[in-house]
Amino acid sequence: MTERGRDSGSQSDLADAEGLERLNANLARMDELTKRLVAALAQREGHDPGLQGPGPELYAKAMAAYWSEMANNPAKIIEKQVSYWGDALTAAVKAQQAALRGEAARDDLPRDKRFKDPIWRDHPWFSYLRQQYQISADAIRDTVQELDGLDRSDKRRVEFFSQQILDLFSPTNFLATNPEAMKRAVETEGESLVKGLENLVRDIERNEGDWLVTLSDPDAFALGENIATTEGSVVYRNRMFELIQYAPTTEKVARKPLLLFPPWINKFYILDLKPQNSLVRWIVDQGFTLFVVSWVNPDESYADVRMEDYVRDGYLEAVAQVKAITRQKKIDAIGYCIAGTTLAATLGYMEKIGDDSIDTATFFTTLTDFSDPGEMGVFLDDDFVKGIEREASAKGYLDKFFMGRTFSYLRSNDLVYGPAVRSYMLGEAPPAFDLLHWNGDGTNLPGPMVTGYLRDLCLGNKLVGSGYELMGERVTLADVKVPLCAIACETDHIAQWKGSFEGVKAMGSDDKTFILSESGHIAGIVNPPSKKKYGHYTRGGAVEGTPEEWQAAAAFTEGSWWPRWAEWLRDHASGAEVKARTPGDKAHPALTDAPGTYVRQEGAAA
Repeated sequence: MTERGRDSGSQSDLADAEGLERLNANLARMDELTKRLVAALAQREGHDPGLQGPGPELYAKAMAAYWSEMANNPAKIIEKQVSYWGDALTAAVKAQQAALRGEAARDDLPRDKRFKDPIWRDHPWFSYLRQQYQISADAIRDTVQELDGLDRSDKRRVEFFSQQILDLFSPTNFLATNPEAMKRAVETEGESLVKGLENLVRDIERNEGDWLVTLSDPDAFALGENIATTEGSVVYRNRMFELIQYAPTTEKVARKPLLLFPPWINKFYILDLKPQNSLVRWIVDQGFTLFVVSWVNPDESYADVRMEDYVRDGYLEAVAQVKAITRQKKIDAIGYCIAGTTLAATLGYMEKIGDDSIDTATFFTTLTDFSDPGEMGVFLDDDFVKGIEREASAKGYLDKFFMGRTFSYLRSNDLVYGPAVRSYMLGEAPPAFDLLHWNGDGTNLPGPMVTGYLRDLCLGNKLVGSGYELMGERVTLADVKVPLCAIACETDHIAQWKGSFEGVKAMGSDDKTFILSESGHIAGIVNPPSKKKYGHYTRGGAVEGTPEEWQAAAAFTEGSWWPRWAEWLRDHASGAEVKARTPGDKAHPALTDAPGTYVRQEGAAA
């Protein structure tokens, strides 16, 4: 053997040995991870089946509607079946012919970002697999959409949960039918699968046996360091909330202070992420004294807390403390999402008892009329609420896991399956994304509060109908009399804008402003002017007619609605500006720096 031949053989033997060593190390690692996975899954507690999906009554209704369709219109069913098999057979024949030529069968099916890898178009087998999935999915979707015999609510739920099944069974979600994952595994000699298993085990351990994919690098952000950094102090604390007053950045400020109530499903710092997209910082920079409520993260000790506790010990108490600190008789209030719904109820109560402490109200993406709750309506049904009642009754609270999972499945491909594929099959680490970090930082909900909210305000729609009983008063939207400004978002999948419009229309105020922002529940609100990204619609005059009529007659403005809203607040100001206020006073010394302690809780009350 020549010298070169010996060198080549030695290098080959060395490479083989290194490859074998890596393989053995990966196998050992996978064995260890598999044991951890089994142990993590064993931690899972049993949960009420009502929280896992719709009750059997919905499936029975859907099946009855389908059989009725077959009996009454068999030609329609047969036509659909023939059309489906024709499309499927045509795709199979084209794929076979293309494979014989060594190419992929071309098609005119709509593009789907799940299949963005070129191999889904260029490889004969994967091209056919994609086409067959899309043809089958379209056939199922069309059949469900054309079902007669279901009421509007049931049909929407059948459509939604059918789509969930279709999304689940996408070929991209399985290793054997995901070419990108298989290619990555070969290129990394299996390392990507090991990392993927590590990610899966970590997620199941983090959720104590349940599965919820991590969307953002949990170590990338620290409160008070690189998110929620606006300077301020906690100036009051009780069992329900911490009150944060932010430090001024201007010499003069508006006389009336602003008090912002965020939703208690997530934490308030969605409005104070990074300095460049912080609404909190922007409000302070505009010359307003801003207070923000930071809600407690309840545990089992809050098992007796109801909606009236949030109103009495939260809303009314926060208003009283802001008035005392600023020595003002009136303040301006803001409610975001569920906190806006509760603000409307609180305003109705205050009107009934003659309390005029709140001078104006602003509503961010708020539903108060639940006649049509939009996409969230699939979860606002009796079977789901009963499941929450049973679960919360057993534990005293509803764990944040369930609400987080519910909202994620409203955008399952973006927030569940897509991230799961990247994490578990491609072995990628979750990105450092501030908004997704916040999205995963949820809060628990007291059992009586969440079930009361769902039954009375959502399912019962009592603010629009018979009236909502609140601390001895019966209130409706007609009792909301203060000047108000409502901002809804055009593609909001949680508080759909047309429902928001209808709620504002029903309110009793003579001074209403409605603004429709582009984008969704978060991006439409967290939309700083510096980004010059999403525009908004406005229209003078009364808030009346249908939402479609209002939008058709509205004027569109490029850019953020923030400056328009700030101008609205100034138009409703009372008196000249005053010297900027530092946080707290003698009776309200700073307890700790913003963002406070409650925002850091994982579920144990202070």
